[in-house]
Amino acid sequence: MKDIIRFFLIFVLLSFSVANAYNFAPDERINISVYEKINPSIVAIDAEVDDGFSAGTGCIVRSDGVILTGSHVIEGGRNIEVKTADGKVYEAEVIAQMGKNKDLALLKINANRKFPVITFGDSDEVKVGQKVLAIGNPFGFAGTLTQGIISRIDKNKGRIQTDASINPGCSGGPLLNTSGEVIGISQSIYNPDNNISNIGIGFAIPVNDAKQFLTSANLQETGNKKIFFRKNK
Repeated sequence: MKDIIRFFLIFVLLSFSVANAYNFAPDERINISVYEKINPSIVAIDAEVDDGFSAGTGCIVRSDGVILTGSHVIEGGRNIEVKTADGKVYEAEVIAQMGKNKDLALLKINANRKFPVITFGDSDEVKVGQKVLAIGNPFGFAGTLTQGIISRIDKNKGRIQTDASINPGCSGGPLLNTSGEVIGISQSIYNPDNNISNIGIGFAIPVNDAKQFLTSANLQETGNKKIFFRKNK
């Protein structure tokens, strides 16, 4: 009987130790939850350009393979390839593009499957000081998560400033709130040393501008799921 009790106590202690090892802090749980929710909807983009390759990030906005990214990522690009979070590679075509100021573009990939999509937030509700997360492919390191805060809102230029790390390869990726909603599309960094380092000044296009772009591109939003679909003509 004593051996049984001793075994039971050891089992309980070991179980507690294992459970405690995964007892993440509240802010860690938020980061993990947002990443696991959103990363399957984020893609890496590569395009051939005259002087080599252009690399960036994209957000799947429609389950049939419509992807939102930065216009400068694919500007003048050929043979555009998209790699999804599961490692599969697809050829992509450009279906809509905005000018340099707004810097947004839509791609389309074709596959016999449904893709997970991002959830849109409301960039009008963004506040300086709130925590944000960014997912991108900096220097080819796919699916990289960083965190920071909203540092500034430039209403005149229509940009959200953040100290979350944004590096080359992150353009077109999502800037997220702690609910996992996209509130901005990463665009650029302030880099006076010519990409030698990230000094914590990055910029994102407010997601409400992206919503308007989707509408002008003859796509629209449906319900609370915020999935976009092409209007019937």
